Amino acid sequence: MPNTTDFYINGQWVAPAAPQGLDVINPSTEEVCATISLGGQADVDAAVAAARGAFESWSHSSKSERLALLQRILEVYKARAEDMAEAISTEMGAPIDMSKASQVGAGIWHIRNFIRALEAFEFEQPLGDHAPNDRIIHEGVGVVGMITPWNWPMNQVTLKTIPALAAGCTMVLKPSEIAPLSGLLFAEILDEAGVPAGVFNLVNGDGAGVGTMLTSHPGVDAISFTGSTRAGIAISKSAADTLKPVHLELGGKGANVIFADADEKAVKRGALHCFNNTGQSCNAPTRMLVERGIYDQAVEIAADVAEKTAVGMASDPGRHIGPLVSQAQYDKVQGLIETGIAEGARLVAGGPGRPEGFNRGYFVRPTVFADVRNDMTIAREEIFGPVLSIIPFQDEAEALAIANDTEYGLTNYVQTEDGAKRNRMARRLRSGMVEMNGQARGAGAPFGGMKKSGNGREGGVWGLMDFLEVKAVSGWSPEDA
Repeated sequence: MPNTTDFYINGQWVAPAAPQGLDVINPSTEEVCATISLGGQADVDAAVAAARGAFESWSHSSKSERLALLQRILEVYKARAEDMAEAISTEMGAPIDMSKASQVGAGIWHIRNFIRALEAFEFEQPLGDHAPNDRIIHEGVGVVGMITPWNWPMNQVTLKTIPALAAGCTMVLKPSEIAPLSGLLFAEILDEAGVPAGVFNLVNGDGAGVGTMLTSHPGVDAISFTGSTRAGIAISKSAADTLKPVHLELGGKGANVIFADADEKAVKRGALHCFNNTGQSCNAPTRMLVERGIYDQAVEIAADVAEKTAVGMASDPGRHIGPLVSQAQYDKVQGLIETGIAEGARLVAGGPGRPEGFNRGYFVRPTVFADVRNDMTIAREEIFGPVLSIIPFQDEAEALAIANDTEYGLTNYVQTEDGAKRNRMARRLRSGMVEMNGQARGAGAPFGGMKKSGNGREGGVWGLMDFLEVKAVSGWSPEDA
């Protein structure tokens, strides 16, 4: 990896215009693992200028050129997979085996899926048989400012950069300053794969600095952001003066509705999903809604899963969860656990403090609350930690009312052997995604939410469309190839 204090601008690693260092903390040890630079206006201006300069050429590249580039990126990414896994594990605390399989694997999955989507996509299409001389042209939106989070670094970086490249856009990426090492490595990968100078640029910084500079920059044509709802609102306001479109993938408070006829592994599956990545996933099923007939049994199973979920150093091999990403995140999760107790939820597993055997690192105890009411803080706020809230319900109508009674609308989950009931629930749940009976969404399915979970969709052809403008043309000559 190059000097971590440099930025990648116009195909070169360059020093910041005005050095301002920031330490990157290993959340397992609380020790400094690297130092990066926080960019300033001059750095953002240089990156945007490079992207604008490269747009004319790249936006008119052929589909075959773009496909060839994505294939090279995929090959280089796979060759650097071990390095990427180490970077992610060190910077944000994903256990190394999970980092290799899931964190790095998510990038491979998305690159492959976008290659498939691009192969099938037509940038010029007829309007219809009724208008033989009309064409619909899809062209890149322009320079895209991309702001990505720390919890699934390569998942989000590839969901933005790869379709933007496929669409003919140029871009400036700001990875999370909390977990920036994987982003720097990704810039190396794109450089080695031969991305033309200026098409991809990276400037590190925080949200208040580089983030705001990008969102308000007159030379940036669109923003793609993943992060908190609070930050998404601020970004939307910042971008409003330049009328640039803003695509937001924000928070969630997913309901996992478990009916009495669910399969026997439904509760265990839901609890494990909640605790995965130490609960730091926007689509985590953190509210478990359980039909009263199996409620007591479900509470016992979930508590048992929590007690048996091992916690360990991110560098250790094996199946366990690692630390939270930062001191701020640790303090937030601890405060919400204390709030759950104070508001009367029944603590059945875990609780405040570090797990036994840890006196440093941002480790937390996998925690389960029962008898939660949907008006409690732990049922309303996105905790972003391994904390599960279990809420009873009487029938389908009440389950729907509770599930939809939230500001968020990202992913909901349904567990029942009754196919008609599943389909009814899927139609009426107010969320961008619904996953049922443990079946994951297929390759190329759109990812995104409703309400305060954001707008736009990532993945597959929908991911391409977020980076494309639509142009309607009449009088098209059939002689043109």
